[in-house]
Amino acid sequence: MVFPMVLLRLLDWVLYQLLANSFYRAARKMKSYWFNFEYNIISSKPQHLQQPCLSFPSVTKCDLEALRASQPTLAFCDVHKVLLNTHSFFPFFMLVAFEGGSILRALLLLLSCPLLLILNHDMNLKLMTFITFCGLRIKDMECVSRAVLPKFYLENLNLHAYEVMASSSSKVVFTSVPRVMVEGFLKEYLSVCNVIGTELQTFGTYFTGFVSDSGLLVKHRALKEYFGDRKPDIGIGSSSFDDHIFMSLCKEGYVVNNPSPMLGREKYPKPLIFHDGRLAFLPTPSATLLMFMWLPIGILLAIYRILVGILLPYKWAMILGVWSGINLNVKGIMRSQSSEQKKGVLYVCTHRTLLDPVFLSTCLAKPLTAVTYSLSKVSEFIAPIRTVRLTRDRKQDAQTMQKLLSEGDLVVCPEGTTCREPYLLRFSSLFAELADEIVPVAMNAHVSMFYGTTAAGLKCLDPIFFFMNPRPCYHIHILGKVPKELTCAGGRSSCEVANYIQSQLALALGFQCTTLTRRDKYLMLAGNEGIVNQEHNTNNNKGETSRQLRCREVNS
Repeated sequence: MVFPMVLLRLLDWVLYQLLANSFYRAARKMKSYWFNFEYNIISSKPQHLQQPCLSFPSVTKCDLEALRASQPTLAFCDVHKVLLNTHSFFPFFMLVAFEGGSILRALLLLLSCPLLLILNHDMNLKLMTFITFCGLRIKDMECVSRAVLPKFYLENLNLHAYEVMASSSSKVVFTSVPRVMVEGFLKEYLSVCNVIGTELQTFGTYFTGFVSDSGLLVKHRALKEYFGDRKPDIGIGSSSFDDHIFMSLCKEGYVVNNPSPMLGREKYPKPLIFHDGRLAFLPTPSATLLMFMWLPIGILLAIYRILVGILLPYKWAMILGVWSGINLNVKGIMRSQSSEQKKGVLYVCTHRTLLDPVFLSTCLAKPLTAVTYSLSKVSEFIAPIRTVRLTRDRKQDAQTMQKLLSEGDLVVCPEGTTCREPYLLRFSSLFAELADEIVPVAMNAHVSMFYGTTAAGLKCLDPIFFFMNPRPCYHIHILGKVPKELTCAGGRSSCEVANYIQSQLALALGFQCTTLTRRDKYLMLAGNEGIVNQEHNTNNNKGETSRQLRCREVNS
């Protein structure tokens, strides 16, 4: 009995010495290290700022009138939790992964969520950065930062932080997230002077997924390096300890409280007219999970809805389409065509998706012909109505449309391209010269999960993505026929007719008119002019220049 007892005591002593005592000493060392780290930071500051947990007032207490008068230098501590009403930057990494990368990259980022929950902030950020950027082309990231992210940033801007930022002309943002994700938006929309953020490693034209040798940005160190001995007038941050250190290096500090009221569209620093991408929602982890769960059902539902539209008569197609979840809202009365008119009726529509003519034809329960500048062969093949391509040669297109009108009713979208936001692009005046029987149709589409339009993606998938939405919605408002005295036959110029119809459609939808064109949209979103033949576009633009100068511009 003696030997076993001695052995147990020896084992107990070993466990205590090697495990418990070792952990205890390690904890003491970590505590001592952290104390010395804090002390070094605090002792390096002036005497009146040697309190790491200073109590800073809320940003709502900031005197905006005084700011506008003095124009101080502002230093913003990070983007999320300060400029944005989001505590996690995951949704914006997901947008880059899905829109700039692929659906597989987005799925991998989603599957990493359980691991992200147990990692600390720095490792969390590094892991999301690696999954999102490893092998991603620099060009794709630039496209996403220009065309996709600004919409979601604007919709999540912290109102109080934005008001303070808008009151000063000199502002610098320090952020631990990759600089390439926020710099374009901050400089373009918020007029930020400089953005100091985490830099990423690149190899040729691709990101490696790793941060630079300097690691994640340490904001208070970057502030000292950037400003040197001088201090920014005001520092804006969150209530975290690190942000308090950051703000204590400024003359004044204010804490942002989340969430704040939403920034209304009328308060946007500049109008958001164009944006791209497939996702119509902010992809938080839960929302992204629901999207992936819906995908198999959505694909089958899209195939069903397309086949119903192609194979069945108008009445049955409408009934079964509505039963499948499509919300169809039709308003207005179609007047009968004059017996004296030998030509067909010209329907002038606003352009929300490629399906505008299809839904109009279904609602009117009669075949229509649609003219388009660019349509994929897949969309052309599955279209239940006749489609005819235009060339952008004004004379040739006029002859084509005249011929089609002599054969029956015609649908035209004078904007030339789709627009998702509540704005109408410039109307081409060509249609006004071709018909006396003109019926404006105000069309609008609403989606909850996927956009059915794209500028840089595969356009052949546009109808499929639209029909993949659980409950896509289409509003169709058929306005009265344009009076003869307001047409070219009544002595009006084609420019005046186009402007009049544009204003009537904007009024019916509650939209604003702009002078922006298809070329403007594609230059911004896709980096090209969105055309096949440059010569045709040049000829068309020459004929439209004088009218563009006379059109209304959106207030910016």
